[in-house]
Amino acid sequence: MTLMLDFLPLLLFFGTFKFADTNKDAAAAFASEHFGFLVSGGSVGPNEAAVLLATLVVIAATLLQVLTLKLLRRKVHTMLWVTLALVVVLGGATIWFHNATFIMWKPSVLYWVMGLAFWFSQSVLGKNIPQKLMGEQLVLPAAVWQRLNFAWVAFFGLMGLLNLYVAYSFTQSTWATFKVFGATGLMLVFVLGQGFYLSRHLPDEDKPVPPAEPAKEASGERG
Repeated sequence: MTLMLDFLPLLLFFGTFKFADTNKDAAAAFASEHFGFLVSGGSVGPNEAAVLLATLVVIAATLLQVLTLKLLRRKVHTMLWVTLALVVVLGGATIWFHNATFIMWKPSVLYWVMGLAFWFSQSVLGKNIPQKLMGEQLVLPAAVWQRLNFAWVAFFGLMGLLNLYVAYSFTQSTWATFKVFGATGLMLVFVLGQGFYLSRHLPDEDKPVPPAEPAKEASGERG
């Protein structure tokens, strides 16, 4: 359920963008008629409609995600609140100013916020987030936990830069595909790589202790 809620906004963003991008004129007319009051000037051009409609959908989907968790009485994690704030602020700016740049920056800002959280927690608060999340299941040396935390900081920093590279070097359609599938795939590869790294540092399982030999019964032998 949680996994579905996490990916739902991304999938809806991608589906809306692709559909609107292949029907630009119809999408522009629809956006201008129904959402023109949210846009500076009141009208949406054919080349703007796809990203504006997709941004509206992702804002609504993220709000729905938070509302659903609240109704289910489940915890809304800090990163989801941060995501909601970013998507509303940067997405709202994209819609009002007819400028996709704001929403394209949103993944990078979110990556850097998460990287900063991992760094701040370790360096300032003395708390290791990976150890806090997995410490009950894994027993590892402190140095391994620190390297693991630094790897996440580096990963988030590089992902933020990579998102901007794709956003400014390729078409909006390519960026939308990367945002949903490319970034998710890289995250999966990174997690698998960390799993392989951790497996090298796990302590060996205790070897089974052989059963004790039964005590010899008194045989009546005399010494």
